[in-house]
Amino acid sequence: MSDEAAAGYVRVRLDLSYDGSEFSGWAKQAGGRRTVQGEIEDALRTVTRSGETYELTVAGRTDAGVHARGQVAHVDLPREVWAEHHRKLLKRLAGRLPRDVRVWALREAPSGFNARFSAIWRRYAYRVTDNPGGVDPLLRSHVLWHDWPLDVDAMNEAARGLLGEHDFAAYCKKREGATTIRTLQELRLVKGDDGIITATVRADAFCHNMVRSLIGALLFVGDGHRPPDWPAKVLAAGVRDSAVHVVRPHGLTLEEVGYPADELLAARSKEARNKRSLPSAGCC
Repeated sequence: MSDEAAAGYVRVRLDLSYDGSEFSGWAKQAGGRRTVQGEIEDALRTVTRSGETYELTVAGRTDAGVHARGQVAHVDLPREVWAEHHRKLLKRLAGRLPRDVRVWALREAPSGFNARFSAIWRRYAYRVTDNPGGVDPLLRSHVLWHDWPLDVDAMNEAARGLLGEHDFAAYCKKREGATTIRTLQELRLVKGDDGIITATVRADAFCHNMVRSLIGALLFVGDGHRPPDWPAKVLAAGVRDSAVHVVRPHGLTLEEVGYPADELLAARSKEARNKRSLPSAGCC
């Protein structure tokens, strides 16, 4: 996964959003399942009248049912294809893509840009309501209903104990050879006038199921089943706790991806590829 397009190609940045309700996640899958990547790659192939599929690299691979408002991807296109189509490509994609996925911007990426490895943070929002009547029917695909009253102050107290660089193995679905060390930069919850509680979760990167597991733990604190110090104790234990539930995906939206200044893109990409470890507490 290079940080530069091959000779004769142009690296193009795409800014996009999608409603994940009817998708089996971002990544292409065997068996003909509908995915965001598959839809966009098919549309690109069609509107550029290409005989090959140009593969997308994405900032954050979302699971089935998860939405995105500020997703970022890149694709390497032959220079002649980009020269021929770039002026009308955005409008043509709008006419070809299904209504639950949109590409909002297409532009030639700066040198060193890699949608995945150049990112310095991803920001998600998880939306939940404890309204005893349930969720507004117009928001039912984007807001989780929790049928216990939630104490947002207690949830924020618990959230503060999770901030910083840690091994989040207790909140991640382990993948062979992948580190679970992450820096959680922001985790806070706000209840709006509409009764919807929005959890903002920002980190340099996320491991599989991390956000939904963190929210599951905070909901247990919010409804009084666990004390505010419990999520941090689970984190310190470093193993999955059966009481930590992975909440349903439809409340989760990838809101924004952050990148450094253009001159720092390549260095960030190189840094992100390094396998991380926590500082040692001692030799023995």
